[in-house]
Amino acid sequence: MKIGFISLGCPKNLVDTEVMMGQLVAHGHRPTAHPEQADLIVVNTCAFIRPAQEESVEAILEAVRLKHSGKPKKLVVAGCLVERFGEEIRRELPEVDGLVGVNDVGRVVEICEGRAAPAGTGGPYLYSHVTPRLQATPPHYAYIKIAEGCEHTCAFCIIPRLRGPFRSRPLDSIVAEAAGLFARGVREINLVAQDTTAYGEDLGLKDGLATLLARLACLKTPRPGWVRFLYAHPNKITDRLLETLAAHPALVRYLDIPLQHASARLLRRMRRGGSGRIYLRLIEKIRRALPGAALRTSLMVGFPGETQADFDELVRFVEAAQFDHLGVFGYSDEETSASFRLDGKLDGRAIYNRKRGLLALQRRISRARLRQWLGREVPVLVEGPSRETDLLWQARLPSQAPEIDGVCLINDVRGTPPRRGELRRLRVTATHDYDLVGTLLEESADGKPAR
Repeated sequence: MKIGFISLGCPKNLVDTEVMMGQLVAHGHRPTAHPEQADLIVVNTCAFIRPAQEESVEAILEAVRLKHSGKPKKLVVAGCLVERFGEEIRRELPEVDGLVGVNDVGRVVEICEGRAAPAGTGGPYLYSHVTPRLQATPPHYAYIKIAEGCEHTCAFCIIPRLRGPFRSRPLDSIVAEAAGLFARGVREINLVAQDTTAYGEDLGLKDGLATLLARLACLKTPRPGWVRFLYAHPNKITDRLLETLAAHPALVRYLDIPLQHASARLLRRMRRGGSGRIYLRLIEKIRRALPGAALRTSLMVGFPGETQADFDELVRFVEAAQFDHLGVFGYSDEETSASFRLDGKLDGRAIYNRKRGLLALQRRISRARLRQWLGREVPVLVEGPSRETDLLWQARLPSQAPEIDGVCLINDVRGTPPRRGELRRLRVTATHDYDLVGTLLEESADGKPAR
């Protein structure tokens, strides 16, 4: 059976999609990048916030239209939307032939084939290095999910209800998966979880993430590679973690720390704690321990009760912090979240305007920070032809994570033509708001001639 996948949401969802694809391929099914040509379509959904839910519903409806008018005969819906609205999907969309919840990923073959699925898996699902998995990212980078679930009780978040309690994969399983990916030619591995910095706590590991990173940094790989982790909690950036990042060149000096806000009053209301003052001290500590480190955060505007004074404090914090990368989300009022019952809701226009203002500020900050790269020679991972034009190639600095940050555009090449997945050096010749432009040099990133 030919199966087409539509994957929505963050890299954590993409890993689930790859695991489902791998299991189906291991049982003789064939993947296709063209859902309209598939015999069966699997839509892996996201339900974290309302825009993600709307995007997921639209993808399901598009799959329904394909089923009505073309080749696909079956449709399966997977992921978080199933956990939240499974009964509604069954009732409102009879065209859906099967549902795969987040803990049913290991049963995707039985569900897609329409066979009687086992009655429960005995606990929350978590894949391992021996689970078949089909890489859906470009060949030069990959994601590894190191844990699942979450123990935090943030008022705006429904992930613990959807994904269950936090649970870490065994360290040796992650190391084995990483070794296999590097052996296949992957040059960059990105570790993901709802909270990567909590890795190993449930296994009794102290500084589990630092221990894991040190093991990965010491892997013998066919070619030099990068390892980064995403989604760190600000309360869990330990001295040991920073020391580990500083000690190993293979570990990217990049920290993605979703802070959500800077107002202490609002952070308490969010059930997160912290403050802008505390976070600025953390940022200073990181930059002192890791000179040149790139910092990314995610912030939320429009949380119930956010006053103009709270927002002004957030603006001042962003100006002081000088993040390299910043994402801004408008508050999404989810019925199953604790924040749904709070007073002080803001209207959509106010949320939009605050989001737009904060992004405009970050654009100016990013433009100014990128000017420091002008004239410098830096290591880059070559990605391939630019998505914007075939006249340029695209690469990324270690400080640019895939999909979410800016890129380096290559408009001139010295020596060997570029190849996807190479680590080369780039001389930066121009800077823009979020992107760099430069000349790709003959020398590879490890100081040897490019081959």
